Amino acid sequence: MIAFSFARVYALLRKESIEILRDSMTLRIIIAIPLMQLFLFGYAINSDPKHLPAGLLSIDESKYARTIAAALKNSGYYEIRMLRSEAEANAGLESGELLFVIQVPPNFDRMVDRGEQPGVLVDADATDPTAIANAVSALGQVISDLNRDLPPIRQLEPQVPPLQFVVHARYNPEQLTVLNVVPGLICIVLMFSTLFVTTLAITRERERGTMENLLAMPVRPIEVMVAKIAPYVVIGYIQVLLILGAAAIFFALPIRGSVSLLLGALGLFIASNLALGVTFSTVSANQMQAVQLAQFTLMPSFLLSGFIFPFLGMPVWAQWIGQILPTTHAMRIVRGVLLKGNEWEQIVPELWPIALFTVVVIAGATYLYRETLD
Repeated sequence: MIAFSFARVYALLRKESIEILRDSMTLRIIIAIPLMQLFLFGYAINSDPKHLPAGLLSIDESKYARTIAAALKNSGYYEIRMLRSEAEANAGLESGELLFVIQVPPNFDRMVDRGEQPGVLVDADATDPTAIANAVSALGQVISDLNRDLPPIRQLEPQVPPLQFVVHARYNPEQLTVLNVVPGLICIVLMFSTLFVTTLAITRERERGTMENLLAMPVRPIEVMVAKIAPYVVIGYIQVLLILGAAAIFFALPIRGSVSLLLGALGLFIASNLALGVTFSTVSANQMQAVQLAQFTLMPSFLLSGFIFPFLGMPVWAQWIGQILPTTHAMRIVRGVLLKGNEWEQIVPELWPIALFTVVVIAGATYLYRETLD
């Protein structure tokens, strides 16, 4: 029996260290992933979003309406812009450009001065209840600010609120978190499954020794990309249908929009993830590198897309990164179609960034694959 030798262990440790240092890509990713997690959780994640887009609809020239607008802005939760019509207000809520619409009734000043306690309707986009919860709670302070502008005779009266805010939670009246999470889960499941499967596609062939046969075939790089992507598109659609069916049955998920429109939009999202996976497998020397590159993409896609944490609560630089990722736009499309009943016109602004991302990634993967063929 051979005795334990520290010299042999040292030699083996030296060998392993040299191999790690030679694999520069893996070493960079190992260092970059914890740093990325630190900055994302430390700077980008915020469960108390401020400066939420809100519209103020007031038919009359009302001094109290101006006070309300100023108080809402001073609270830090609302970014006020004036609206001209109810149609503009509804369009803003449907497209996601507005999270709140504050509607001041006619003759508002007169009703306040008479002590009639008029109601101010607050339409809130409740597709993400977490994003609006603190902003709704801040409405009580707005009433206190309005008290200072009341006529002297009203200020001498017992403390009766001069108005009342009537909050109408649109698209999710009961403000159920599950109606926000389940539609987002469709995108997360698709991202995990399609990205990881295709990430291993080419590296697996390289490690198995079948890459030489593929390189020897009279095929163009773009043909290889399409052949690698197409089968998993079908698998992605099967996953979508399973999640939609289970969510509708067990969680009473409303499906207010067109399912065919949703499937068409998700097809583009699936293609973007598959193209990204093929790109990672093309530039990776082995499956370990490919998986690490996929993980490097999954973390920001998971945290910066608005799936768990409110998108508008993130700093501007994090929102810019999130806007680049297809998952962010896919989340808005799925939630908009299922909960708001959005149609083609509302989802086009979210479709073209996914399409652009897919084209750029496929072009990059094709170029890198052609270099391998040379």
